[in-house]
Parts: sequence; C-alpha cells; structure tokens
Amino acid sequence: MSKRTKSSASPPLRGVRILVGRARHQAGHLSDELRELGATVLEIPFIEIRKPKSFEPLDSALRSLDTYDWLILTSVNGVEAMWERLSKLRLTKNLKQVKIAAIGPATKKAMEQHGIKVDVVPKEYVAESVVRSLRRRVKGKPVLLVRAKVARDVIPSELRKAGAHVDVVEAYETVVPQSSRTRLRKALQDLRRRPHLVTFTSSSTVRNFAVLLGARQTAGLDEIQLASIGPVTSSTLRELGLRVGIAARKFTIPGLVEAIVRAIGK
Repeated sequence: MSKRTKSSASPPLRGVRILVGRARHQAGHLSDELRELGATVLEIPFIEIRKPKSFEPLDSALRSLDTYDWLILTSVNGVEAMWERLSKLRLTKNLKQVKIAAIGPATKKAMEQHGIKVDVVPKEYVAESVVRSLRRRVKGKPVLLVRAKVARDVIPSELRKAGAHVDVVEAYETVVPQSSRTRLRKALQDLRRRPHLVTFTSSSTVRNFAVLLGARQTAGLDEIQLASIGPVTSSTLRELGLRVGIAARKFTIPGLVEAIVRAIGK
C-alpha cells in the first residue's frame, strides 16, 4: 500500500474509472497501483504476445552469443522470450560473456532477476537514448538486438551509422486480441462503465486500440482522457488523430501513474 493511500482518507483517484490496455499477463502491476490510489480499473488487453513463427533465427544468434560484444534488450517480453530459449538450449551462462544494455528499469530488473548484470540503462527509456548511450562504445563491434517482430528501426539504423555491426532477431510478436473488440466497444458505449481515462504503454497498444475500435469510433473519444507513457507512444496517438491528455514525465509505469494523479487526482 502506498504512503499516499495510507495517509489520505480520500484516495486521489477515487471515483475515477480507468481502462488499462496492457497485455493480460502484464496488466497487474499498473492496475494494482491505480486501485491502491482509489481508481476503478477495467482491464481489456489491446495487445497479445505470441511466439514467433520460428525460433531458428533467435536460437542461432543465441548459440553465437560469444561472438557479440553487446546485447541490447528493449522490453521485458524480449527478456523472458530470450531467457526461455537460452534455458532450453542450456546457454544461460553465455550471457555473462557479453555486455548488456536494457532500455529501461523494468527490462533491467527482468534481467537481474535471472542473475544477470546489466551494464547500460539510458537516462530516458526510448530508443534514441539507447543510441546516445551506446554510440561511442559500439564502433566496429558486433551487436545483437533482441526485440519484437515489428519495432522501430532507430536502434539498428543509428548504431550502424555509428560503425557497429548490428544483427536483429525476433523474440516474439504482438498481435491484436480479437476477443477484446466487443468488450472494448461495449465499455465505451455504456455510460455507467465508460472510463474517464485510457492508458497506453506502447505504440502497439495505441495502434491496436484504433484497430479494435474502428475508425468511426475513435472520433467519439473527446470526453475521455488518453494517458501516454512516453514520447513515442504520444507521437503514435497524435499520428492517429488522438489527443494526448496526459503524458508521463518519467517513461515508466510508476511515472505514468504519477502523471495521472498529477493531472486528475483529488
């Protein structure tokens, strides 16, 4: 229980309905923090994590980990998918032979929970900051980037410009959970359940939200606050014609919660 909740007779988010659209297995942390602050939380996943069609490219890269100087991980999903393959291949010890960069504290924590040291975490938890942190360190060196099937090409493109030899492998893919379509539309149409706010924790959640809702429906969101975890997610919202009502200053789940409380807390 947070100090704010303990010391306040009236939690700052009491009476606020918030829709959390994270993948089902990841929604808990954000939802729990919001509930502790008094919010009524509705979970409808906008994103589903699936295994790639083939693990061969990832397995091949992991078998050759000793040939890389740097390993870059951009999400907790990437960490878990990679660790599962390393365990299956009995190659987890190989991680101690390569320097590791993680895009943010959650990704770093996921690695440390497996007993692996992370060497670099950028000041800001976006691809551009990863590039700034590594540009001078990777010139002429082999780098392995483990990520989702569809992702921005900022990291590999910019590090190659800096002289690195970058290999990119797919550890998982994100898809639209079709089972969420009806639930989402009903939730937004029902005035008693309609959320006051919707959270977005990645560009994928934004794009999938738009797909699930349909082009006609997104036009009716003016009365609902849209909360973004960071600049890339905010940019995607604007790209799709959606207004960013709340933007986290720290690009993490706690940072998103802080921004929500700051904006609409009582």
